[in-house]
Amino acid sequence: MEDFLNDNLWWILIFAVWSIVWKGLALWRASQKQDKVWFVILLLVNTLGLLEIAYIYVFSKDKSAEQQE
Repeated sequence: MEDFLNDNLWWILIFAVWSIVWKGLALWRASQKQDKVWFVILLLVNTLGLLEIAYIYVFSKDKSAEQQE
């Protein structure tokens, strides 16, 4: 296990930073939109940014902006 960590330290750091950035952006957006359920889900579930990206680009779209088009 120690060899794995030493051999892949850069990948682990890259994935950690990637995940933290997307989680921060998604949590920020959820808090601004007052989506309490999404905030808790995003806070507790770690998916390497996949759920966070889906929330930002799919689930947090403004309904009023879509209706105007």
